[in-house]
Amino acid sequence: MIPLVYDQVNQWGKDDEFFLQLLKKVQPQKVADLGCGTGRFTIHLAKAGYDVTAIDPNAEAIALAKEKKHAAEINWMIGDSATLPSETFDAVIMTANVAQVFLTDKSWQQTLADVYRSLKPDGHFLFDARNPSAKIWETWEQDQTPDRAVDEATGDPLEVWTAYDGFINGVYTFYETVKHATTDEILVHEKMQLKFRTEEEITNSLEQAGFAQVHAYGDFDWKAAGAETKAFVFHSVK
Repeated sequence: MIPLVYDQVNQWGKDDEFFLQLLKKVQPQKVADLGCGTGRFTIHLAKAGYDVTAIDPNAEAIALAKEKKHAAEINWMIGDSATLPSETFDAVIMTANVAQVFLTDKSWQQTLADVYRSLKPDGHFLFDARNPSAKIWETWEQDQTPDRAVDEATGDPLEVWTAYDGFINGVYTFYETVKHATTDEILVHEKMQLKFRTEEEITNSLEQAGFAQVHAYGDFDWKAAGAETKAFVFHSVK
């Protein structure tokens, strides 16, 4: 995630709407947004009236989030899942495929254990992840055009270029570079990595962590996930 351009490149979409609908169905009071980034989605939780705690390890992203309208209504924390207080939340969410940034089984299981610890009894854990069978990376790699954005501080035009290394030891690696569109000055260059896990692998890991009633929706709809699903949305209960 590059905070400078994240909100512009990642516009509000069907996935965001589905998470809001899913939360309405669950009806939590206290919600933790784990991996909140720039607060693009978190702000909508506050507007919807939830008591929200937002956590992310990226200090720059949290700083940008705090500048947004309704930000004062949210408890912002710099940290990771270990920062979650115990038995506090009715729901913990991870949107925007945050679940894929945990590259090892050890880090993933630790995150699940932390989330489980942070939930009240009967609390809900909601998150999304891409289906590896859909091979979305093939679509990414065919796109040779940059995303376009604006430096909100200066008004300067920006370009976001992506280069791909592909899979190395089961981890998908790529690089994002933000350039000034007219001078070609490189402003940010970041290495990014993702782990693609199957529905079965994720379900097993949730059950191993103690979660029950594990269900996977497909493609941000109310249908059950299947072989052709491009994106999973998992809903499990403590």
